[in-house]
Amino acid sequence: MQITSLYNKPVNWADETPFFLHRPSYLIKSKPNKKLFQSRRQHFNTSKSNNSRSGLFFKGMPGDSIAKTSGGYGGGDENGSLRNFKLNESTFLASLMPKKEIGADRFIEAHPQYDGRGTIIAIFDSGVDPAASGLQVTSDGKPKVLDVIDCTGSGDIDTSKVVKADANGFIQGASVGSSLFNPELSFFEIGVSLVVNSSWKNPSGEWHVGYKFLYELLTGTLTSRLKKERKKKWDEKNQEEIAKAVKHLDEFNQKHSNPEDADLKRVHEDLQNRIDLLRKQADSYDDKGPIIDAVVWHDGELWRAALDTQSLEDDSDCGKLANFVPLTNYRIERKYGVFSKLDACTFVLNVYSDGNILSIVTDSSPHGTHVAGIATAFHPKESLLNGVAPGAQLISCKIGDTRLGSMETGTGLTRALIAAVEHKCDLINMSYGEPTLLPDYGRFIDLVNEVVNKHRLIFVSSAGNSGPALSTVGAPGGTSSSIIGVGAYVSPAMAAGAHCVVEPPAEGLEYTWSSRGPTSDGDIGVSISAPGGAVAPVPTWTLQKRMLMNGTSMASPSACGGIALLISAMKAEGIPVSPYSVRKALENTSVPVSESPADKLSTGQGLMQVDRAHDYIKQSRNIPCVCYEIKVIQSGKTTPTSRGIYLRDASVCKQPTEWTVQVQPKFHDGASKLEELVPFEECIELHSTENTVVRAPEYLLLTNNGRSFNIVVDPTKLSDGLHYYEVYGVDCRAPWRGPIFRIPVTITKPMTVKNQPPAVSFSRMSFLPGHIERRYIEVPLGATWVEATMQTSGFDTTRRFFVDTVQICPLQRPLKWESVVTFSSPTAKSFAFPVVGGQTMELAVAQFWSSGIGSHETTIVDFEIVFHGISINKEEIILDGSEAPVRIDAEALLSSEKLAPAANLNKIRVPYRPIDAKLSTLTENRDKLPSGKQTLALTLTYKFKLEDGAEVKPQVPLLNNRIYDTKFESQFYMISDSNKRVCAMGDVYPNAAKLPKGEYNLRLYLRHDNVQYLEKMKQLVLFIERNLDDKEVIRLNFFSEPDGPVMGNGAFKSSVLVPGKKEAIYLGPPVKDKLPKNAPQGSMLLGAISYGKLSFAGQDKGKSPQKNPVSYQITYVVPPNKVDEEKGKSSSTSSKTVSERLEEEVRDAKIRVISSLKQDTDEERSEWKKLSASLKSEYPDYTPLLAKILEGLLSQSNVEDKIRHHEEVIDAANEVIDSIDKDEVAKFFSLKSDPEDEEAENMKKKMMTTRDQLAEALYQKGLALMEIESLKGEKDETEVTKDLFEDNFKELQKWVDMKSSKYGTLLVLRERRRGRLGAALKALNEMMQDNGDPPKKKLYELKLSLLDDIGWDHLATYEKQWMLVRFPPSMPLF
Repeated sequence: MQITSLYNKPVNWADETPFFLHRPSYLIKSKPNKKLFQSRRQHFNTSKSNNSRSGLFFKGMPGDSIAKTSGGYGGGDENGSLRNFKLNESTFLASLMPKKEIGADRFIEAHPQYDGRGTIIAIFDSGVDPAASGLQVTSDGKPKVLDVIDCTGSGDIDTSKVVKADANGFIQGASVGSSLFNPELSFFEIGVSLVVNSSWKNPSGEWHVGYKFLYELLTGTLTSRLKKERKKKWDEKNQEEIAKAVKHLDEFNQKHSNPEDADLKRVHEDLQNRIDLLRKQADSYDDKGPIIDAVVWHDGELWRAALDTQSLEDDSDCGKLANFVPLTNYRIERKYGVFSKLDACTFVLNVYSDGNILSIVTDSSPHGTHVAGIATAFHPKESLLNGVAPGAQLISCKIGDTRLGSMETGTGLTRALIAAVEHKCDLINMSYGEPTLLPDYGRFIDLVNEVVNKHRLIFVSSAGNSGPALSTVGAPGGTSSSIIGVGAYVSPAMAAGAHCVVEPPAEGLEYTWSSRGPTSDGDIGVSISAPGGAVAPVPTWTLQKRMLMNGTSMASPSACGGIALLISAMKAEGIPVSPYSVRKALENTSVPVSESPADKLSTGQGLMQVDRAHDYIKQSRNIPCVCYEIKVIQSGKTTPTSRGIYLRDASVCKQPTEWTVQVQPKFHDGASKLEELVPFEECIELHSTENTVVRAPEYLLLTNNGRSFNIVVDPTKLSDGLHYYEVYGVDCRAPWRGPIFRIPVTITKPMTVKNQPPAVSFSRMSFLPGHIERRYIEVPLGATWVEATMQTSGFDTTRRFFVDTVQICPLQRPLKWESVVTFSSPTAKSFAFPVVGGQTMELAVAQFWSSGIGSHETTIVDFEIVFHGISINKEEIILDGSEAPVRIDAEALLSSEKLAPAANLNKIRVPYRPIDAKLSTLTENRDKLPSGKQTLALTLTYKFKLEDGAEVKPQVPLLNNRIYDTKFESQFYMISDSNKRVCAMGDVYPNAAKLPKGEYNLRLYLRHDNVQYLEKMKQLVLFIERNLDDKEVIRLNFFSEPDGPVMGNGAFKSSVLVPGKKEAIYLGPPVKDKLPKNAPQGSMLLGAISYGKLSFAGQDKGKSPQKNPVSYQITYVVPPNKVDEEKGKSSSTSSKTVSERLEEEVRDAKIRVISSLKQDTDEERSEWKKLSASLKSEYPDYTPLLAKILEGLLSQSNVEDKIRHHEEVIDAANEVIDSIDKDEVAKFFSLKSDPEDEEAENMKKKMMTTRDQLAEALYQKGLALMEIESLKGEKDETEVTKDLFEDNFKELQKWVDMKSSKYGTLLVLRERRRGRLGAALKALNEMMQDNGDPPKKKLYELKLSLLDDIGWDHLATYEKQWMLVRFPPSMPLF
């Protein structure tokens, strides 16, 4: 037979029609193209509207859409084109879980036993809920979910603390106990009392304990729901207490209508304070969530774990540890739990590291469960809702880190691959990804290649949701040779049923947003297509059974499920399973979605067909399992090596080029050299889909060692636009196999802009739903930005368009600009975006696939592009910290442009080196690579200090912004304050975090199996970047003269650049006194500089360079600080003799010695006392010595006789007080000193020190008096003691502000002593708020004791939860 128009060269095939030529007529579609959505990696968007590019729900592939639907239905669907398509109930239900499109229903009907049985799929995603509908058992009754693993570590709990049970079966947990404040010990007892079940076997008697905040395990959506419900209950309790407080105040007012007595006024004020406090607490309420206590033990056979979840329950009898049914690692017994009825959230427990780590596994979004449902769900009573392979089993590998909002991490990806190999999985599905600067490159890709080639796993992944422009496929799915990248297809039935459109499209098409190839190195990018939407199971916490989502995230599991059917058949029929043979079968039996060869860049080889692929596999069962590695290089060059030919720029389209193609057969690792490699020999007939453009040899003899051949590409006679061809090889002895390898040839021949000024118009482009118009333009040299106008006409109902531009530059991610434009009526809209001169730009304009459906009106679009540009001699400007300006040469190469430069510095980056570096080997099995290598971890610790609160972002230039295209495995950082509270965390994409002033530690965690790489990172430089406040932003000035910055003349504002004439300007450095404070030497100020101005910009536009279409980075290196002029000046001549000064030096040295002595043991304390007594006798009444002795007493710990100790403190404080002439100090501060008088200033400093020593002594004396009073109890209280405290308080009040954070504790204790608890709480809150530093733990302990005294249990419980947040006992695990 003759080949169809798909391949233009006539070829005689064997009698059997090649699989790759079969194409049902009803799948042929007309011209309109396909596309829909995109997003940046940080937020991998979803949209409830199914036609939006933005929104935040969970992270899957960028842009997966999500919509809610009622649960309970599902089904199959008709393939492709059905004109006048109508749904009935059955076809509607079938459209919700599409299977007919890929022939899965036909295949299972013909082979009921090949429904995925015997196959295991690893789901690399956000986690799978084993309790979700349809995920309990397979079609043949086996467990559906074999294992559930959190590969990210986001649910890990440190359970290394070991405790023993007492005689009553009580153990001390790791979280804060219910009786927090111990008034006798004046500290909080960490460790809740937990009762273990006496039936639990624990031969060793050792119980590992840890804790976790519930919200750290839940998604943002679920957390928000729980917070609302818990807030409602908390408000009810708070309102009860407010009502009680108001009642007490009313009763007081009725009894004392007009109190004149000072004490009564204070009582009234205290009652009012209580009401105010309760109301303010309601406004500042911030629920950090319930605390879960975890206990782990070994029962003699297995590690088991139990949780105490009482804090989640209203009923105190619910959630007790002893009532928990112990769980072991999920893979052993396959049991799971639910935290409470309120959250309905399923969890799984896994124990690692000999009981020292407990992993609580929850999902980080509904995405993973939905994906798993599409691939494998089985509903015994609702077969239409079944996934594609209901007989398949799965393991859930959570790669989406809950701490990062479901973003994947390098650690998660690596551990997932380890788990997939360990469980002997057949398939991996991964519906995650992002853009990449280097295709088919990186640490993760290397590991994937090993898993596919050595362990024979078939890896399926989503291509991305960044279309409709070309070269938008994401990593790893669309850019990696070992992975089957899947595009998203929508059929008429899916549109009518799942999407509920008024009128479905006449034929199936690729979703508008589905990413397109080729990759930057010429590979096709998309392998195959599959249905990209479904109504599938979601986790129980969503409070619904199923949900509609669409995206390539849904297409990938649809394809993966179809492949599981093939593997099920291959295993049953004794056919060896190989990713090589399966992929070849899929690609050579897919049905094209469009007649246009160029649409392969959108759909891959077409819509996969399971039944046809099965026939192909059966026929090729005796064919060697080989893949063909293609390397292409332009003749005469040594680099770069590519996987296809991609001619994109005008220069390469002006003449023919010759290319060398290396074809290397690749066998699986372990293939027999004698039985497989040596005998391998294939006679290949080479074909070109268009000989006039792409010429290749006719035949090739291929052996195991590979073979190269040359091809010539001649694009000179092609019209402007997109052209796609293939050179493919066919086995001469078995032509029915179809192409056994393909070399994609993509040519985007750009049009040249010849107009002056440079502009191009595309008039009267016609659009129907799903149609895409692509234009390729050679951006003129010198162009830096575009101003575009889009005019629409000829339609009635609202139209939605995607407008994308893409340029490709070496070693960069594709430079993409995008906009989603909605036209409610015919009108014009303007855009501006940056471009790179000399590089081809694709303009892709697409009407959204479902926009305008049912209207039958064609939308007419006129699109005009005007190029602008100001060329400069320096794109990135560095000001070196000197006073010299930087010269900038500017030139307009295209047309006259207004030169209106603007520059500012709005960020500061401070560099830090690590203060500590710890290298360790991770001994757990989950960190042992399939190759047998053990992963190593390097933990770097950095210290930094903020003098004021700021929004900071850590930056590691070597590692940031790359997950897949990096050779480093992973990174993770945590920022913690001085109390070990984690304030921020992140990974390759750092997030800005608002931090109050204070000192911080940043721990950076790096992983790799190569110790040499990690050793090189031990001095890794890290930057702390913060945005400057508006008042700190420095706007830089421009000058027309080099001396302008110093002389202050020659300021430059603007001018008009004429083509062919350069103009020079000078950028002045910032004025030194405008530099932000706390900008140390060596730090960098960052900002932006722009030169042009939009023609349609307002008056204010252009003043901020960041708002202009094109801006460049500017850096200022902070120079050394100016020398302190006062430094080095000799002080006034001392009147003291040498012997007097020597005596003072000796005295001060002795005081420094006594200050440095430790007092940890009785012997050390005894020595300290002897020395103190000796020094006191030697230097009687010397205040600094007495103050140090008081300080030493206060530092003593583990004191047995506390009353005696406090009495010693009082005595020492009295000695300090008595040594000071208070009248002299008071007299000094009543007079003003002359700041010019150096001697007077020295005396002022001395007197201020003396005053502070007096105040400290009075303060400590007051605290000691209160402690004695507390310890002796009220029955031993005497009026004398009360008078002592009051007299001391009044004396201190003379010298300091008692409401200050330093001395306010005594005021709080005094109010408490007088029974004015409301006033005490008010004073304490004000003191804690006024202090800029993080409040001390003792203040929160005092607050809790006041809440206990006043009886506000709901507030006490709230503060107890916050205690563990503010003062965690240890740092969390990475």
